[in-house]
Amino acid sequence: MPEIWKPLVSNSASVAPEVVFSRLVAALVLGAVVAWIYRQVRREEASSSLAVTLVLLCILISMVSQVVGDNVARAFSLVGALSIVRFRTVVKDTQDTAYVIFAVVVGMAAGTSDLWVALIGIGVVTVASFAMAKLFRAGEPGPPEYLLRFRVPPGQDLASVFTQSVAPHLASHDLVSLGTLKGGLSLEVIYRVRLRGDLVTAASAIGSAAGVEDLQLRRANGDDN
Repeated sequence: MPEIWKPLVSNSASVAPEVVFSRLVAALVLGAVVAWIYRQVRREEASSSLAVTLVLLCILISMVSQVVGDNVARAFSLVGALSIVRFRTVVKDTQDTAYVIFAVVVGMAAGTSDLWVALIGIGVVTVASFAMAKLFRAGEPGPPEYLLRFRVPPGQDLASVFTQSVAPHLASHDLVSLGTLKGGLSLEVIYRVRLRGDLVTAASAIGSAAGVEDLQLRRANGDDN
């Protein structure tokens, strides 16, 4: 090694360049795995920017771990130097914070050659993340309920009108009330329903169907009247 470069290399037992390179490549690969898990679990809520940050964070933490090593003084110096760096973007969800910590830990493991810790940790966190996501998504409430009120004019059969014109646009339905209007000439019915599709499309299709008059469709709030 030329004399001019020697001051740039630690006088202590330094890690070989190929070892440093292999650790950073491992951090890159493992960081990409962390980012992939984040995108798969978070899906619609996932941020592309945070996914990239997770990968870079793994590499940077791996570098920091190798720079610090077992040198306590160097560790405190780095803490002071890095304390001026702060995230300027507010993390919207606590789960995103968990993935940031996940990336930090994986990067530290790669930087200290504890790959088994990184690999086993990734496996356990992956199983836990997907299991929890599936569990709590299954417990989320279904589509909103609506009160569907309409009138069937004289000469129309309610069962036929409902089956042909109304039911195809409903995911579920439950009859709430049935009454007569105009001296018994027409029927007014109220159903508690869940729609198949969006509100505007369903209301337009049902309201324009033959045999359906005076359609009203509103969110159910526990009061069926």
